Amino acid sequence: AELSEKLTRGILTTIPDSRLHGDPLHGNRGTTFFTFPGTDGEAIILSLDMAGIAVSSGSACTSGATEPSHVLLAMGVPPQEATSAIRFSLGKVNTEDEIDYLLATLPPIVERLRKMSPQYVAK
Repeated sequence: AELSEKLTRGILTTIPDSRLHGDPLHGNRGTTFFTFPGTDGEAIILSLDMAGIAVSSGSACTSGATEPSHVLLAMGVPPQEATSAIRFSLGKVNTEDEIDYLLATLPPIVERLRKMSPQYVAK
């Protein structure tokens, strides 16, 4: 729970316009789902993979799918934003150092991708 809270707080405070989906208090603490408007989820996944960080763009049962998450769409998330979705899963073997590494690595990736996006306008 502590690592999940650190991850959530870190993403929301270091990446402008990032959005947490789901209930942070009553949801699954081991899995958090964010969208990063103005980016492409697959580009984030590839960039993080090159940095040694494994994440997903959706639920395990839809891995490999390139369509936006049907769950996010049902929640009213616009399709363009839903394509920027990333799922972060934590387990008992994850460490605080890994969260720190992710929080140092992810913000520059999102910033770089947003700079390349003609649709993203910072708020």
